[in-house]
Amino acid sequence: QVQLVESGGGLVQTGGSLRLSCAASGRTISNYGMGWFRQAPGKEREFVAAISYSGGSTTYADFVKGRFTISRNNNKNMVYLQMNSLLPEDTAVYFCAATLVYTISTTAYRYWGQGTQVTVSS
Repeated sequence: QVQLVESGGGLVQTGGSLRLSCAASGRTISNYGMGWFRQAPGKEREFVAAISYSGGSTTYADFVKGRFTISRNNNKNMVYLQMNSLLPEDTAVYFCAATLVYTISTTAYRYWGQGTQVTVSS
């Protein structure tokens, strides 16, 4: 079992930045691909970014390319999402998740955090 706890969400103005953190416990995340997803009210959960086991490979949704950066520190069992140039449409609950494979597929992620709210005001 892997337990994931997100933090770092909040209210920010358009153009601002936030850094989300995901603290893992139970097992080392070095054996897991990690991802960030988000879900806005009335919408389905969608992929945001993924990072491979060692951090050598990353994948981003088109709508965050150039603005968001995913990273990980396996020694600290932590995953991060640096979000810059935030837009009102980035408002959502952001979830950290772990999978045994490196993928963008939501259904492949086995472990999920409870989410952290990000609100971007216009």
